[in-house]
Amino acid sequence: MDLKLILLTTLLGICCYCNAQKDGNECINANAKYCGECIQAGAKCGWCKDPDFLKQGETVSTRCDELQSLKKRGCKDNMIENPLGEQDIIKNKTVTNRKKVHGTARPLKPEDITQIQPQKLRLTLRSGEPQSFDLKFKRAEDYPIDLYYLMDLSYSMKDDLENVKNLGTSLMLEMSKITSDFKIGFGSFVEKTVMPYISTTPAKLLNPCTSDLNCTSPFSYKNVLNLTKNGQLFNTLVGQQHISGNLDSPEGGFDAIMQVAVCGEHIGWRNVTRLLVFSTDAGFHFAGDGKLGGIVLPNDGKCHLENNVYTMSHYYDYPSIAHLVQKLSDNNIQTIFAVTEEFQPVYQELKNLIPKSAVGTLSANSSNVINLIIDAYNALSSEVILENSKLPEGVTIAYTSHCKNGVVSEGENGRKCSNISIGDEVMFSISITSKGCPKKGKPETIKIKPLGFTEEVEVILHFICECECHKYGFKNRSACHFGNGTFECGACKCNEGRVGRQCECSSNDVATEDMDQTCRKDNGTDICSNNGDCVCGTCECKTRDNPEERYSGQYCECDNFNCDRSGNKLCGGHGRCECRVCVCDPMWTGSACDCSLDTSTCLASNKQICNGRGTCECGTCKCTDPKFQGPTCEACPTCPGVCTEHKDCVECRAFGTGEKKETCMEECNYFTMIKVKDRDKLPQPNTMAYPVMLCKERDANDCWFYYTYAINNNTEKEVHVVEKPDCLSGPDIIPIVAGVVAGIVLIGLALLLIWKLLMIIHDRREFAKFEKEKMNAKWDTQDNPIYKSPINQFQNPNYGRKAAVL
Repeated sequence: MDLKLILLTTLLGICCYCNAQKDGNECINANAKYCGECIQAGAKCGWCKDPDFLKQGETVSTRCDELQSLKKRGCKDNMIENPLGEQDIIKNKTVTNRKKVHGTARPLKPEDITQIQPQKLRLTLRSGEPQSFDLKFKRAEDYPIDLYYLMDLSYSMKDDLENVKNLGTSLMLEMSKITSDFKIGFGSFVEKTVMPYISTTPAKLLNPCTSDLNCTSPFSYKNVLNLTKNGQLFNTLVGQQHISGNLDSPEGGFDAIMQVAVCGEHIGWRNVTRLLVFSTDAGFHFAGDGKLGGIVLPNDGKCHLENNVYTMSHYYDYPSIAHLVQKLSDNNIQTIFAVTEEFQPVYQELKNLIPKSAVGTLSANSSNVINLIIDAYNALSSEVILENSKLPEGVTIAYTSHCKNGVVSEGENGRKCSNISIGDEVMFSISITSKGCPKKGKPETIKIKPLGFTEEVEVILHFICECECHKYGFKNRSACHFGNGTFECGACKCNEGRVGRQCECSSNDVATEDMDQTCRKDNGTDICSNNGDCVCGTCECKTRDNPEERYSGQYCECDNFNCDRSGNKLCGGHGRCECRVCVCDPMWTGSACDCSLDTSTCLASNKQICNGRGTCECGTCKCTDPKFQGPTCEACPTCPGVCTEHKDCVECRAFGTGEKKETCMEECNYFTMIKVKDRDKLPQPNTMAYPVMLCKERDANDCWFYYTYAINNNTEKEVHVVEKPDCLSGPDIIPIVAGVVAGIVLIGLALLLIWKLLMIIHDRREFAKFEKEKMNAKWDTQDNPIYKSPINQFQNPNYGRKAAVL
């Protein structure tokens, strides 16, 4: 009786265990040996600390499972370890509502103005469980501004310097409309002071311009004026500046930007909005170009100002763009590139690489520089983009922005809001998730801030790496085999080198025959079904390279990957594999769960199953009448009227004509069309394994076209069509006209010949008649009484007489 009870308990445990093992169960795949490993496997994982939870044949790792599965397997709620993350706001100062009274704001120090809320919080992260919080940003009114004007003083900027000399007071006046706390500074740059960037001849070092111009010696970068509220001092010092010169077209502006960014104490940057206006009419050198002057050391990103002049331009290379981006971001500096129209495309590309930067078109003599600065500042300040410091390994962060009027923005992956006016509030939802336990659970700190602003949120991350029950573990000599492990969370956590439920065996022990016998299902099977190792009389199943595939069972006789497949998917993707047998989802059946019990796919438009002409098998119609085909036995390719039914669609797809040519793509994509060269290439009914209908139809151009319509064995509609329609050719006009003309000419000639012939015959008859009458005449010319001779004779009366003598 006891033996039967043990056997029944064993089978029940195996069934429960197999039922818990589902494809993709990250808790079981973790193969956790103690509670801490389990809770780090995922947010859905729990650990049952009930000492009596495990059944025969189950290993310690089966204590780790999804919460619902643990409850189904009999673990009580109070015995499930499932620690949850939490959050605690440490500093939550309300954003500043700063209002102007009679045109003047209440005097506040920059450090007293708050634009983001909260400022500091603590998150306790459980692996796989996100912790979310909201960050509010409000653009404060009358927020202080520091502006540093960095100008190219190469020779080509000679006209521009004249207009900048009055910039201080004019800009102060304009900026007073935006803020009552404004500071301005000035710096200039030319180029590295080595060949081939400048001429190093003594004369050119003193005056790089022509002799009639008074130019100053070349320099790399010079801080002319620290940030000040004195606009008149700005005008005075800028008015004392002189143009310099260099040899090549690109300038050394990157050296100057780097020094302005990192030399905060020299420049006088405050913890307020920082603007850097970079004014030039040329391109720029960047990292690597220093090799032309024999400079190979990378820029170190440190301040090297002595007496307000950059002294290491000959020693360090130009900074790279990425290096500049880092330093500008670290120092919360927003850059405005004021450049001439010629170099707009170059600096637009640079703007795309530098966050919180803007580009403005500078007129030829910089006369529009004030409007350019105001427009660029408004564009930059109306945009909020969040950034965070480097995240610890395994930690991810996600943003969702709720901008003005409740609009959810996806710009910059949810980090960005645009068109923010003074006094507007926007909200960002931030979610932080940890995978695992970084750096053995030591707290980490990350910072989140709006780009270009000095304020930031400090987030302290704590990680849940162990269960609460871990604190109460103790050396239990009876439960853990003479102290070979610590009893915690309902199980023994074995010392290194010990294995087994009670840590009763050494990992180096060789299994004996007695132990091997308990690891066999029967005498005819292998130890642990050849899928595991017999350790201390218990099968420890092997792990596979794919963590989702596993062996299970008391003798490792089951697995979850050797079930039937359909469509190259285990159990057809509609079930789970349990002990090499597919357990199908509802509405699916078959050895591979590939047969659907849903008949909706067989329902025809007339609400009949397969149009009453077949049966629904595995979600597909099997037509009882062989002449009917299609998904619901609706098509009869050889029935009368098929050709006319599909004529318009075949015509529009094959030739682009017909009644449906405008809606061809929408209405006529239900068949596959194949073009053939002539009618002999069309499929013939007696050569195909499925019915084929031969069709001859007339198109819109009164031509005949030929095609076949069929439904193949895969229930796909096929149309083979002759690529050229058969059109009746019209008469050839030229030969007809030529023939008519030629016929008329020939007929005319024939008539003339006939007339001529008749005339000849007539003349001959008349002549013959005349001759005959002549011969029959009874008198001649001598006897004709009316004949008169044509000869007349005259005689001179004096002819023959002698002439009279005078």
